[in-house]
Amino acid sequence: MDFDILNSKTSATLDEIRVRVARALARHPLCRNVRFDIVRVPRTRRGGNWTVTLQSVEPRAVWEASEIVADIQDAYDLAIAA
Repeated sequence: MDFDILNSKTSATLDEIRVRVARALARHPLCRNVRFDIVRVPRTRRGGNWTVTLQSVEPRAVWEASEIVADIQDAYDLAIAA
């Protein structure tokens, strides 16, 4: 079995990632008012090259918002600009 296929991330632009995060947060009742920004960062050992800064999160929603963002970060890699 080829584990690279299972561990590979889908490439997406900054705007696509922003939309996916916004939609995912909007689906959760506690996270609908979360304000965030997507930030490009240098690639890490784990392979990530973007992160989300949560700017306004209701205290009850911190855990849920963090979990939602972590799931999206595991699935998407920021596409390299041409």
